[in-house]
Amino acid sequence: MAELAKEAGITVRTLRFYRERKLIPPPRREGRIAWYNEHHLARLRTIGALLERGHTLGGIGELLAAFESGRDVGELLGLDAPLVPPWSEETPVRLTPEELADHFRDDITPENLTASLDIGYLAVDGDEFVHISRRLLDASTELVNKGVPLAAVLEAGRQVRAHADALADLFTALIRTHVLADVLPATPTDRPPTPQDVGRIADTIDKLRPLPKGVVEAELSMAMDRRIRREIEQWLRACGDEEDGEGG
Repeated sequence: MAELAKEAGITVRTLRFYRERKLIPPPRREGRIAWYNEHHLARLRTIGALLERGHTLGGIGELLAAFESGRDVGELLGLDAPLVPPWSEETPVRLTPEELADHFRDDITPENLTASLDIGYLAVDGDEFVHISRRLLDASTELVNKGVPLAAVLEAGRQVRAHADALADLFTALIRTHVLADVLPATPTDRPPTPQDVGRIADTIDKLRPLPKGVVEAELSMAMDRRIRREIEQWLRACGDEEDGEGG
């Protein structure tokens, strides 16, 4: 169980909770040992992807039950082996209303809750909330603790989401046009893709996975350096102007 939780990027406690909710099938047992396999890992990644898209655990459970009963929702859930693993490594967080209030105190207003649900940061599951990302939750909490209003954090998050979507479109177009065209020169209209084609696509994309993240992190770091340096220079000039005025 610990190995599966680590591979899926969740805690053992979260994995036990999913088992209790029957969101993953039971493991194969040999005596006191429970064995999990790639099917369990794929199911956990599917749950994470659906939570990220705003689905509740209750809704996910209904969809999984429908799939296992033979109804045609497999494509919707992505329970078949995915072409490539999810790019996101985010871990969802379950929160009671009291725990959510501990993070944001007086900033928990109907307007901010509505905005969080609209952006997709929060989903409601029964009497609890599910936040799509531990890292985003921690960053939002720290910003609010430093004095940034939650409404401003959420608006910034909305803008970051739009820029992130634009960056993803840019990198996807680059990969599709200049990389996958070489891997698969034949278009889908020439012939149907073979398992070998699918394997080459998955392998190529997996190797490219770190590059967009590295480019964005490097550019953002340098942009922050430029902006902070400019802000400090402007502040120093303003201080100098005030001193000159007093001296005159």
